Amino acid sequence: MADVSAKDVAALRKITGAGMMDCKQALAENDGDLERAKDWLREKGKAGAAKRAGRSADQGAIDVFLDGNVAALVELNCETDFVAKGDQFKGIVAALAKLVATNGESDVASLPYEGSTVGEELTQLSSTIGEKIELGRVARFETSDGALDAYKHIQNERGIIGVLVEVGGASGAQGAELAHDLALHIASAAPRYVSRDEVPADEIERERAIYEAQTREEGKPEQAVPKIVEGKLNGYFKTVVLLEQGFVKEPKQTIEQLVASIAPGAVVRRFARVKIGEE
Repeated sequence: MADVSAKDVAALRKITGAGMMDCKQALAENDGDLERAKDWLREKGKAGAAKRAGRSADQGAIDVFLDGNVAALVELNCETDFVAKGDQFKGIVAALAKLVATNGESDVASLPYEGSTVGEELTQLSSTIGEKIELGRVARFETSDGALDAYKHIQNERGIIGVLVEVGGASGAQGAELAHDLALHIASAAPRYVSRDEVPADEIERERAIYEAQTREEGKPEQAVPKIVEGKLNGYFKTVVLLEQGFVKEPKQTIEQLVASIAPGAVVRRFARVKIGEE
C-alpha cells in the first residue's frame, strides 16, 4: 500500500465529504491516486457523486453583461471575500464583462483597458490591494437567430454564480422568458450537459462500473444487477443533464417539458455556468 499524506487525505475529504479514516483507506488501497480513491469511496457507498473540489483561489466575484445578441461572463479571483465585495473589485469585474462582450474572449489579459491592458491593470490592482488577483473563467455567447440570457446570483454583496444560456427556435418576449427561466434554473441546479447525447461515453462507462460495484457491494442478486444499474444511470442523467432535470420552480416538470410549454419547437443550444470556488 502507498504512503498517504495528511494533505492528500484532507483534499479527498474536501472533495467527497467522506470520513477521514475512509479517505485514508481509499488512498492507501489505490496507491495514492486521487481519482481512483474517489471512485473507490463511491463504490463503497461512502461518498456522494456530486461533490466537487474547491479551487485553491476560492474567493472572488462574477459579473455578466447582455446586450442584444451578445452576452458575456467574467470571473475574477482574489484571496478574501472582503476584497471581492469591495466596490473597486466589483467595478473592474463589471467592466471586464462588458469588455469581453465587445472584444471577444481570446487573450483577455492583452485587451486594452484604461490606457494599459487588462493584465497590467490586474497586476496594479494586486499591488494596491495587497492580494493575489487572477483572471478566472470567461465565456462569451453571440447569436444571429436565437435568444440569450445572462444571469448573476448575488450573495454576500457580490456575484458568486454566473450563467449564460442560448435558446434557438424562440424569439421576442417568448424567447426572453424561456432563456431567463433556464438561466435561473441552471444557476440553482448546476447541470453539466444540455442533453444525454453530450455526456462522454467514457464518463457513462465509468459511472456504470461504479454502480455495478455499488450494487454488488450491497449484496443484490446477480440477475438483478443490470436493471438496478440502469436505474442508477438514469438517476445520474437526471442530475447532470439539463433537459432531464426537474425545473426548480416546478420539480415535477422537466426542463424538456418546460421548453415545450413555453416555446414549442425551441431548443437549448448551449449554456455556461461558473461558480466562485468550484472548478
